[in-house]
Amino acid sequence: MSIQRDPVFNGKKLMTIKEFASFAGIEQTTLRYWEEVGLITPAARNPENNYRYYSPLQMSTVNFISLLSGLGVPLKDISSVEEERTPEKIARLLAQQVNRLDMEMHRLRESYSIIHCLLSRINLGLQANEDEIAVVHIEDSPYILGPPNDWRGEPSFFETFMAFCKQAPRMRVNLDYPIGALHESMEEFLRRPSEPQYYFSIDPTGFDKRPEGDYLVGYARGYYGEFGDLPQRMAAYAETNNLILHGPVYVGCLHDEICLRELDQYLMRISVAARPGKKTAAPVWKEVS
Repeated sequence: MSIQRDPVFNGKKLMTIKEFASFAGIEQTTLRYWEEVGLITPAARNPENNYRYYSPLQMSTVNFISLLSGLGVPLKDISSVEEERTPEKIARLLAQQVNRLDMEMHRLRESYSIIHCLLSRINLGLQANEDEIAVVHIEDSPYILGPPNDWRGEPSFFETFMAFCKQAPRMRVNLDYPIGALHESMEEFLRRPSEPQYYFSIDPTGFDKRPEGDYLVGYARGYYGEFGDLPQRMAAYAETNNLILHGPVYVGCLHDEICLRELDQYLMRISVAARPGKKTAAPVWKEVS
């Protein structure tokens, strides 16, 4: 159609793209992009300068696109029903979006949980007195225990860890959560400190649980499986303070490659349940795990 000074279409005065974008509360670039992907076409164009003109009636199309895109519906899906939209088609479109949002909310909840877990461990490492071995009270915490490690043939720590990672999908383990190591007893830890019987994921949805209680806790710097003389010092502390160590030894890495570049500076926390013997009890205080 030809464009006059005051263009009119179907009895309605047309607006320039600037006027229509302001009227609709959207950016001009958005209108141009919607036109590019086939969602909305100007009511008319000036043949002399190719200027776009829009009808106020096109606000219904803008509202349709804005609402669905604001709900996260992909533009390609909006385009597929824009010209022939019906209640049935829109109902199906919205049902599909509900499924997408359910999956996205699950992803966000898990991301939040992982961030909280990582942040908690990093802060715990920052507060740790690395030179001290002590009895502390630790709250219970769930985890997912992996299958027994196979140390036949003398595999490396890394090889057994990778074997655990390969089985993670079957166990529904998200490897973004920190991974710990478990020795069945202090005796096993003293005998083979770099050969844990199990690995476990510190996943809050796990059915396994480290029980709340008093634990003998020590810290070590080094790469995974490297503890220096910490196992012997913990055993000596227990003997000196008349402590009975019982249950598994839990090894967790508080600072690893997520926050450190130096492999030999990883910060490990080793904990094992402890109770006083018949003579005297070691001091106990609270610690957030």
